[in-house]
Amino acid sequence: MSTIRSLGAFVGLIVFACGAAWSQPYPSKPVRVVVVFPAGGGTDTVARLVFQKVGEQLNQQFPIDNRAGAAGMIGGAIVAKSPPDGYTIMVYSQTLLVNAHVYRKMPYDVVKDFTGISMLTRLVGMLGVHPSLPVRTTKDLIALAKARPGELLYGTAGVGAYQHLSTSVFANMAGLKMTHVPFKGGAPAVVALMGGEIHLMITPIAELFPHINSGRVRAIAVTSDKRNAQFPAIPTVAETVKGYEFTSWFGCFAPAGTPKAIVDRLSAEIKQAVADPEVAAKLTAQGLDPMHMTPEAFAKHVRLEYDRLREVVKLSGARIE
Repeated sequence: MSTIRSLGAFVGLIVFACGAAWSQPYPSKPVRVVVVFPAGGGTDTVARLVFQKVGEQLNQQFPIDNRAGAAGMIGGAIVAKSPPDGYTIMVYSQTLLVNAHVYRKMPYDVVKDFTGISMLTRLVGMLGVHPSLPVRTTKDLIALAKARPGELLYGTAGVGAYQHLSTSVFANMAGLKMTHVPFKGGAPAVVALMGGEIHLMITPIAELFPHINSGRVRAIAVTSDKRNAQFPAIPTVAETVKGYEFTSWFGCFAPAGTPKAIVDRLSAEIKQAVADPEVAAKLTAQGLDPMHMTPEAFAKHVRLEYDRLREVVKLSGARIE
């Protein structure tokens, strides 16, 4: 009888221990944050700023794991195949959705294989030209491009990149014919702009404003629907080309099937982190607008963006086999 009681007590102890483990508050160990682009870029900067703060709030580590390559698809594939337990999450840009329409084959389904947690920031672009170009306004640029069809060269970070799509939409809405010059990244394209190898580009504000202050690039307009708070004297493209707006974003995702309670908890912590004055100031200094969305609102946004970007990519002619 005593043996039976001892065995029962032992089993009870195991059940209690397992129950205690299962009921541990999330997160009970470090959460890996996969950044799908290289260290030092915009996606990486946003991830480090936001999740350092989230880690402080939760008293847990959120180490950044840069898994770059194939326009973010290498890192995306890692996260899509990770256990949906909340301990692997991903920071990606709008490129996640663009890729679905640019590449014929993908290692995952961008809509079905991920759960959106929250947007992190909105990214606003700036239209800049080489100072030798005889234009100072969007109206001037349109007039010059129409007078010299196909002669003006615009630089991008590659086929299907933000710079490519935003400029394609601008050219289409303004009725312009310009020549696309793709580079292996935004930084080389900016260098080419400063050197006069290309005439213009639309790229994230953070990539241009250091060179605007030095006079090596002339700012013409911003791509948001309203003027940027950092550059209130610079008009929007929409003030000349009615209805034009082309912004991008950085967002946080988890593998599909991640428990709703975990997704909601992370979203709430992100909301608190991007609202922190110090974090918000650092993001704003990078030309980014801190943003938060509930998982439900972000999921709706992703679906709408997926459909919108299909048409934008078709318009640009971007396609990679």
